[in-house]
Amino acid sequence: MDDELLFLSAQQAGRRIREGELRVVDYVTTVLDAIEASQATLNACVTINREDARAAAAVADIAVDAGVKTGPLHGVPVTVKDMVAVAGMPNKNGSLTCENDVPTEDAPAVRRLRAAGAIVVAKTTTPEFGHKGLTDSLLTGITRNPWNLERTSGGSSGGAAAAVAAGLGPLGVGTDGAGSIRGPAATCGIVGLKPTRGMVPHPARSDPFGNQSFTGPMTRSVGDAAMMLRVMSGPDESDPWSLGHGKVKKPGFTGDDLSGLTIGYAEKMANPEVAPDVVANTKACLDLYASLGARIEPVHDDFDWAEEAGRVLYQSAIHHAVAPLLPEWADRLTPSYMAFAEWGAQWSAGDLLEAQAARGDLFARVQGLFTRFDVLMSPTTACTALDAEFDATSDVMINGKACGITRQSWTAYQYPFNLTGHPALSVPSGFGEDGLPTGLQIIGSWNADPVILALGSILEARRPWADKHPTREARGL
Repeated sequence: MDDELLFLSAQQAGRRIREGELRVVDYVTTVLDAIEASQATLNACVTINREDARAAAAVADIAVDAGVKTGPLHGVPVTVKDMVAVAGMPNKNGSLTCENDVPTEDAPAVRRLRAAGAIVVAKTTTPEFGHKGLTDSLLTGITRNPWNLERTSGGSSGGAAAAVAAGLGPLGVGTDGAGSIRGPAATCGIVGLKPTRGMVPHPARSDPFGNQSFTGPMTRSVGDAAMMLRVMSGPDESDPWSLGHGKVKKPGFTGDDLSGLTIGYAEKMANPEVAPDVVANTKACLDLYASLGARIEPVHDDFDWAEEAGRVLYQSAIHHAVAPLLPEWADRLTPSYMAFAEWGAQWSAGDLLEAQAARGDLFARVQGLFTRFDVLMSPTTACTALDAEFDATSDVMINGKACGITRQSWTAYQYPFNLTGHPALSVPSGFGEDGLPTGLQIIGSWNADPVILALGSILEARRPWADKHPTREARGL
């Protein structure tokens, strides 16, 4: 199987398709074959769209042959997390309870990607209802990390991250409710963006106004992420936040000159420990920005990131969602999902209201940081990938110390910006001592998605990662 073809960026593939150098049917078939071959090792996909994807590819080739004007993603394969609606494809949410849920309409992001010419090749795995930072479920089993099959691909967009990292399509649609794009991106060595609230429409039937989940791109390059964001962005009636979206901010720096840019560096957030190799890789990235003129200043260690308030909101929502499923499905729900629901039962209505107020206070505090700093940076995860079979209800061990469950330890850098709505980008920062990827998180003010993407692109140009691939054996090839 052609690795050169599998690891084309979307921009490279699109150019070759437009210029007649690459037939879409050949390209899409190669990706589909790789997806199927990798299932025994990675298990990144839950539904493979072979027949429809090949039919769409044939139509795409006809359009090129006829000289029809095509969209920016014409003929490019995309995978979609199995919590995002694709018309005619099951939307299983990693749950046995949803096996018969087949949407009749695309989610806004998918509709726009298809309008730009992208071809949906598969739905990717997720833990049950995206409830944790590892990707396994009773429905699909374990999704593994292509860099080391004994480790997790992260979660809850772990299937999307594993697929993109393994060359199973250059583009993945993920969702991020508490780091579910950024964590897997860091864990699998790819790019993942949680956009500003409302930048990409994300319908949330349960609470469209207080929702803390986002739809965003997962790619191997910053350029592809930026292109996906452009295609998916814009108002949609399904998301009230998208309707009143503010003016998008452009980078205030020119080229590589970062003089005058001030970066606030948070080495820790709610986590008590961070692995030395993660710190070393993060500081190497910061040193690069400093060499281009940026000023690096620490964010004080006692900054309140509202971890408990975030947990109240998250776990009480799970408790509410599980309750109607219990009579029929109690013995067929993921144990960690049930445990999170039980934890959520302890919170009262008063606790929930106080947590909502704390969320507002956190937003004000983070806004205050952006009066001092142009951007914030941190590690994306406090250590490299956990074991594939790690119990999400257990303490994570970092530097030999028990540090609490994943959101208090491994992924503590991620959830605050779901609560506040600020855009946050994870880009590869290097590899840890165990050979697994680490990530740098870049956070911007509201609507500054282009700014953080530009900073990611600068890092990518000087510390490239897209030429580094997992082994063919891990990918089942």
